[in-house]
Amino acid sequence: MTQKTILRALAGETLPTPPIWMMRQAGRYLPEYRATRAQAGDFLSLCYNPELAAEVTLQPIRRYGFDAAILFADILLLPQALGPKLWFVEGEGPRMETTTTMEQVRALKPTSAIHETLSPVYETVKILARELPEETTLIGFAGAPWTVATYMINGRGSKDQAASHALMREDRETFTAILDRIAEATVEYLSAQIEAGAEVVKLFDSWAGSLKGQDFEDFAVAPTARIIAALKARHPQTPIIAFPREAGEGYVGFAGKTGADCVAVDDSVTPEWAAEHVQKDGCVQGNLASRHMVTGGDDLVRETRKVVDAFRGGPHIFNLGHGITPDANPDNVQLMIDTVRSA
Repeated sequence: MTQKTILRALAGETLPTPPIWMMRQAGRYLPEYRATRAQAGDFLSLCYNPELAAEVTLQPIRRYGFDAAILFADILLLPQALGPKLWFVEGEGPRMETTTTMEQVRALKPTSAIHETLSPVYETVKILARELPEETTLIGFAGAPWTVATYMINGRGSKDQAASHALMREDRETFTAILDRIAEATVEYLSAQIEAGAEVVKLFDSWAGSLKGQDFEDFAVAPTARIIAALKARHPQTPIIAFPREAGEGYVGFAGKTGADCVAVDDSVTPEWAAEHVQKDGCVQGNLASRHMVTGGDDLVRETRKVVDAFRGGPHIFNLGHGITPDANPDNVQLMIDTVRSA
């Protein structure tokens, strides 16, 4: 049996101390990240510079000794590789050339062409596979089709994904075609990451919570299941984590419906609820609220222990309920890790 704790948890083993990593653990809350980002010049230049992207991936491992490193990249690199222009506005986030008509879908590059753009990402994975400590698991990732589609359709992030819901209702053929193209490309993208050295891959469906009822089944569950089935056919030994953020009751049975080895849960559900309703199907990842990385103190210690205790009866990977925020205190991250490992 492998000694890497995250792989053991993903295989269904209940461990006395849960392995731990943190979404966005390489990021703006760390001074060393900010220095490297300045060296790169801008965010996309950092993503596409294998040496610097590997460096920022390694920084939180050196500082904290997390049990996993997650590739430093962005979910919008994949749609960019299909053709739409992508840029970042400082302080506001990503902007993307929109795709809202069947003509524009047909104009997207073929899936086979994505690797030309994304080859620096694969090189980053290769560097990390060589340089990470032998006990540290390397996680690759991509955005799930619905979440990626919301940026392609709206051209930027939005709170309610209104433009995507409107296209879904008004031109379902085009909407479905966009998701199909993303799903097809995602399989190739994640497969290439695995071939480059990723030991686990994760699908981030950050806006899954805005899908309700049958839409959740059709556009969160079904595309995730399609991607996982294709990846498992090629890489049957590679575990896959799915994160349908704010899915609520949709978390129940998600692993069984999609074939995911682990379901990550956000902090809109309690760890006790997730242990009862989600962990029964296998490994769960989560779910300390990110705000504790800002506020720290006794609340951080108490809530961290609460998460550990709730999931103690089954396979669990400790993580936040969402990514760490730029205003987090690096000392609070260390306090969280110490609390988990002493709990």
